[in-house]
Amino acid sequence: MSPDIHSPRLFYALWPDAATRAAFAAWQALLDGKPVRAEKLHLTLAFLGQRPAGELPALLAILAQLPARPMPLLFDHASHFSKLALAWAALAQPSPALLDLRAACMHALAQQGLAPRFAHDRFTPHVTLARQAPPPASGDFAPIAWQADELVLVESLKSSGDYRIVARRKLA
Repeated sequence: MSPDIHSPRLFYALWPDAATRAAFAAWQALLDGKPVRAEKLHLTLAFLGQRPAGELPALLAILAQLPARPMPLLFDHASHFSKLALAWAALAQPSPALLDLRAACMHALAQQGLAPRFAHDRFTPHVTLARQAPPPASGDFAPIAWQADELVLVESLKSSGDYRIVARRKLA
């Protein structure tokens, strides 16, 4: 199927609260490059790519059924993806709850025949802070403790580059 207006670009993500966004913004001030707008900061669990609109009910059901509870995430340094020129907030140690949530998400997608075409085994949990960025200089990055408690299905709007939350779920 060729991409069209009825095939949104989608991803599942953990969505930070306002205080966590502000803490990430403080890190952005220490970085070079083009900062990601505060309303776009998130931690991607699974990038689904362009999907037929007919898959949306199944994707919404997966969001509703994923076994997840609020989880503490501790970001303690900035890192860099050289090939993509991205600076990002990193976790020294990804929480087992986060890794379990990612695995459950990928398993549920596979069970529904909706596994992303470009899924790979390596999952690097991160929050992209700046694009077109050089590697971060060693800076004083105050640790960010984020109690992640909101899981979302997001549409990436190609025309504007904005994000639209399709559905959200508070983790309890």
